[in-house]
Amino acid sequence: MDANNKRVALVTGATGGLGTAMCKRLHEDGYRVVGNYRNLEKARAWETDLKAQGYDIHLFEGDVADFDSVGLMIAQIEAKVGSIDILINNAGITRDRPFHKMTKQDWDEVIGSNLTSVFNCTRLVIDGMRERNYGRVINISSVNGQRGQFGQANYSAAKAGMHGFTKTLAIEVASKGITVNTISPGYIATDMVMAVREDVRNKIIEQIPVGRLGGTEEIAYLVSFLASEKASFITGSNYAINGGQHVY
Repeated sequence: MDANNKRVALVTGATGGLGTAMCKRLHEDGYRVVGNYRNLEKARAWETDLKAQGYDIHLFEGDVADFDSVGLMIAQIEAKVGSIDILINNAGITRDRPFHKMTKQDWDEVIGSNLTSVFNCTRLVIDGMRERNYGRVINISSVNGQRGQFGQANYSAAKAGMHGFTKTLAIEVASKGITVNTISPGYIATDMVMAVREDVRNKIIEQIPVGRLGGTEEIAYLVSFLASEKASFITGSNYAINGGQHVY
C-alpha cells in the first residue's frame, strides 16, 4: 500500500507504557501512527529510542484537557501527516486520596485529563470521520471504572463516564461507518505498576485469578483488533481485560 494511502492513527498519552505498546503494534499493522505528549524531554528520548527500533512514529505536543490545545495539535497532524481515521483516547492521570481528603483540584485535574480529554479529542476528529464514512474511536478506561476503588472517586468517575460516552456516541455514528468502543484494563505491568513496592505488588497479583499482571502488548493486541476494518460490527462495547480480577 502506498504510504500516502495508509490510515492515520493517533494515540494520546503515547509515551507511557500502554501508549508505547499501542503505537508499536499499530505501526506494525501498517498504520501511519502519531502520538501525543506533554513532556518534551521525555518525548524526544522516546521518539529517538523507537526510531532506533525501526518505528517511525511522530509526536505532537498537546494538552488533551484543553480544547484549544487539542485543536492546534489536530490541525498540525492533519497538515503534516493526514486526516485521523483511528483515535485511541489513552491519556490520563491519577490523583488518589480518600474522598474526604480529595481537593477540588484533585477532582478537576483527573476529570479533565481522563474524561474531558475524550470529548476534546473525539469532537475535533469526528466530523472528518463522518465525512469520510469511516472511523475508529477506542477509549482506554479501567477496571476501576467498572468496580470502583478506594481513593479513586475522581478516577473511577472519569473512567465510568468514558464508557457512558462510548455507548451514546456509538449509536449516533453507527450509520457513518464509525465504531466506538471501550477497553477496561486491569493491573498491567507498566513502569508505574512495576515501581510499586514488591510486597504491595504481590498482594495485587494475589487478587488476579490468572496469577500475574497483564502485559502492555496484550492491551495493544486488543486495540489492534478493534482498530481493524474486520471489527466493523463491534461498537458500543466495553472489553474487560483484567485476568479475571473483576467479572460481571
